[in-house]
Amino acid sequence: MAVVESLIDDWMHSSTNTFWKGDRTQLSLNKNLFAAAAAAITLTAISCSSAKAEQAIPAEYKQGGFFVGCQAWTWNHFTVMEAIEKTAAAGGRVIEFFPGQSLSKEEPDIKLNENVSAEVIAKVKAQLDKFQIKAVNFGVTGIPNDAAAARKLFEFAKALGLRAITTESVDSIDVYEPLVKEFDIMVAFHDHPKQANNPGYKMWDPEYILSVVKNRDKRIGSCADIGHWVRSGIKPVDALKILRGHIISSHLKDLNEFTPGGHDVPAGTGVSGIGAVLDELHSQGFTGNISIEYEYHMEDSMAEVAQSIGFVRGYGQAKKW
Repeated sequence: MAVVESLIDDWMHSSTNTFWKGDRTQLSLNKNLFAAAAAAITLTAISCSSAKAEQAIPAEYKQGGFFVGCQAWTWNHFTVMEAIEKTAAAGGRVIEFFPGQSLSKEEPDIKLNENVSAEVIAKVKAQLDKFQIKAVNFGVTGIPNDAAAARKLFEFAKALGLRAITTESVDSIDVYEPLVKEFDIMVAFHDHPKQANNPGYKMWDPEYILSVVKNRDKRIGSCADIGHWVRSGIKPVDALKILRGHIISSHLKDLNEFTPGGHDVPAGTGVSGIGAVLDELHSQGFTGNISIEYEYHMEDSMAEVAQSIGFVRGYGQAKKW
């Protein structure tokens, strides 16, 4: 700031300055105004450079105004390769992987995680290309409270071309916030249901999530699990409004009843208010992925998953999104 003032002072007193030739009092006032303007411009530039834009999902993967597909946990009775194929068969365009899923029928002992080889990553990417599916997230997974171990996870996410890591690791946030900035990989805090026997578990509470993320890098936010909010007795739209501007992704579940024991039903047929959820996400300018996570009779859920993806797609098309 002192350098800025010195430069302004030199300029305003120079013989080449024709902008102002007034008295000393006005000259001093004018210099202060210039300094304030220069400071504002400098701060704006710094803010813009530090608030790097989030990594965007390519527009070609959008349908009905949303990037909709599956959380691979929907297909946890199958392999990674099968999960990609099934997501495409259900009408999805994006997928969120989870840690520990077997790679393929041919290589069932290889589990997808940050320790896999470059060869395994290449095989996964080839399958994604074959079925025109975009991998967007990885989780729910822990992020270690160790810089080297956390870096390995971010390197894995970058190699797969992911947008975000889904986690519930709050304690290590100071370790991985610098990695969010370095790798331009987002982190989304997931919510499981409220735990009656574990009052220390807070992730179900959108107010708690907000308290964690509000003063952090904008790429750290919420993975809004709609069904788990219902199981916690929270209306999903209310939670979304609390977290406005901080929603990175969503696990979309519609439940048959508004209780902790509710089970999944096709989107739009249950009590979660999925239409209102989509309206709210759209009103917020949501640009993340919607992952259908269907956890009911999971051995044979293709029809329900396809119906859920179809509801999201059709709802957006009817709204002309």
